[in-house]
Amino acid sequence: MTMRAFLIVLAALAGLFSGAASAMKVGDVAPDFTRADLGGKEVQLSRHRGKLVLLNFWASWCPPCREEMPVFSRLQNSLQAAGLQIIGVSMDDDRSEVKRFLAQYPVSYPIVMGDARFAGQFGGVLGLPLTYLIDAQGRVVARYQGEADLPKMEARVKELLGAR
Repeated sequence: MTMRAFLIVLAALAGLFSGAASAMKVGDVAPDFTRADLGGKEVQLSRHRGKLVLLNFWASWCPPCREEMPVFSRLQNSLQAAGLQIIGVSMDDDRSEVKRFLAQYPVSYPIVMGDARFAGQFGGVLGLPLTYLIDAQGRVVARYQGEADLPKMEARVKELLGAR
């Protein structure tokens, strides 16, 4: 485990025990953020109000994360016109490592870099992958921690898009 990953886990645990931060849950309003993607383009959560946002915290060294990414990329391509926007948040330590990974395994949605402070806005990231579905009003409607049942997640995304 790298020092940065250790500090992220430590900060998340400190938040749990101090009561200062708690994991976001269904019904919470997702905090707005603005981050540059790996190409330098600004990504701001609030610019996607009116859409269903799938916000995925991941890392290149995480096997379940790597399994999800092609599915998310396919969903972005097939459901973008229906109102889906996927945003990936890499929790890797090294931007160049992420770029190398994505050169080999490209995705069709923006990737921003995360850190302990950013993760703290979401109540900490205690394990990867961590995925939030955020509705058109900016509220969390689903939370998936760890290896997700991808067919169920996809069905939920389609259900939410169909209900709009």
